[in-house]
Amino acid sequence: PCGLENVQMKLLGECNIMKLVKIVSLSLLFVVIVCFVAATLRTLTKFDSLCCVNNRYNMHTKFGQRHRLFLYAEAIQIPTVSTAKTQLNITALGEFDSLLRRVFPTVFSSHLVQHEVVANYSHLFWVPGSDLALVPYMLLAHIDVVPADENDGWEVPPFSAKEIDGFIYGRGTIDNKQSVMVILQALEYLLIRGYSPQRGFFIGLGHDEEVGGLQGAMNIVKVLKRKGVQLAFILDEGLAVLDGVISGLQGPAALIGISEKGQATVKLSVFKAPGHSSMPPRESSIGILAGAVKRLEDNPMPILFGEGPERRTFEHLFGLPIKFVMSNMWLFSPLIGRVMERSPDTNAFLRTTTAVTMFNSGVKVNVLPSLAEAYVNLRIHPAQTVEEVLEFIQSTVGDERVKMELVNGFDPLPVSSYDETSFGFQTIKKTLLDQFPQVTVAPGVCIGNTDSRHYTDLAKDIYRFAPTWIRPGDTQRFHGINERISKKNYEELVVFYFNLIQNCDIKELPSPHSAGHEL
Repeated sequence: PCGLENVQMKLLGECNIMKLVKIVSLSLLFVVIVCFVAATLRTLTKFDSLCCVNNRYNMHTKFGQRHRLFLYAEAIQIPTVSTAKTQLNITALGEFDSLLRRVFPTVFSSHLVQHEVVANYSHLFWVPGSDLALVPYMLLAHIDVVPADENDGWEVPPFSAKEIDGFIYGRGTIDNKQSVMVILQALEYLLIRGYSPQRGFFIGLGHDEEVGGLQGAMNIVKVLKRKGVQLAFILDEGLAVLDGVISGLQGPAALIGISEKGQATVKLSVFKAPGHSSMPPRESSIGILAGAVKRLEDNPMPILFGEGPERRTFEHLFGLPIKFVMSNMWLFSPLIGRVMERSPDTNAFLRTTTAVTMFNSGVKVNVLPSLAEAYVNLRIHPAQTVEEVLEFIQSTVGDERVKMELVNGFDPLPVSSYDETSFGFQTIKKTLLDQFPQVTVAPGVCIGNTDSRHYTDLAKDIYRFAPTWIRPGDTQRFHGINERISKKNYEELVVFYFNLIQNCDIKELPSPHSAGHEL
């Protein structure tokens, strides 16, 4: 009996051990499953905390749509044209000031908003946040526009804001009065709903961006520097949502500008003794200069694709085959260059571009002019400097009779952060994807220049983007004829800034997910 009891006790002990092993195994399995599910959910909802913010105030896009578009049309109808640094339409700028005060009464009367006029016509707004530990950010736009002449081929008068097939036509519709109006419209609606931000922010509206921003943007920066302001990030105009513009890409792509090309304006001039046209020399001043200009156009700057941040643009937009190509630029760079330089839209990403924009000479048909001048505008690739570009022009022209003078210029702008820890980039990206889940988001290089170049001392991260949709043919509308924006897209812009301002209230981004650490 004792032996039997011992056997039973032994079997019972083994059973208990087996049960304990099973319990421990199941517990470990359960823990692993829970960790895996948690990690997966975190990966899929990495920025859900941003979504929670904008649920506090929802904007119904149909609310007041006709009224919003009417006010926007009024803004387009005011010809705030900048022709030169000293040639501004100050009457129109005064009218635009009155318009803003009339159509955004809450913004201008709220005790929460501090406002000051800078350099007579620019505007600086400050909306303080409730959490002083959060570094503020800044939204930029500009009031002025480039000249427009109906005789150049406009379908409608360029300052009529006429609607055709769901599009509003007019100078400034996409550069850049849409940003001016939608930023203030979004703030107006938020204030009406009782919104008070946790993170403070500035709004800067320059009045002379199209001629360099030397009065507007530069004086706004001086005001901010006197106040000791430092910014988490800045968002200005620049790149857009490109739909059908990038060859080989399925679906629309939102390019957020993380840098700008540099710029230089160079004057080429030739002096020759004047004379009568009946006794012309073998070469005239015009002929010599024309030859120099022709050599510049026949010999473009070298292809530098892959040597600047534009490489990251394509890595973000395309899949493995393109990433393989980008990783082996030593082999594929010539092929990519040949393909992309065929189109002006993509050629601008490859190299420093050279554009002869003005050619002046002669005063009378029978007089040989003593002076011929040409102005060349260059947009400098991030891998080059102004000095390198000038050396290239000098060697390409190759004629001592052609004098070269640098009128103005600056090097390409620093590259802003765009990784998973970049607060500004990721907040803009998240806001964009919540509204347009079908787009692919990528960093890009802004080929034009903006007021934000004056703000580099105030923020390390400057982004150039607005969700204006650009389709084939639309790029020629910038500073060209028949500039337009769809009514639908204008509404989308209001919603974007309405949500972005709220999303910026998040204190910090979630830490980048690391599956290896968590599992």
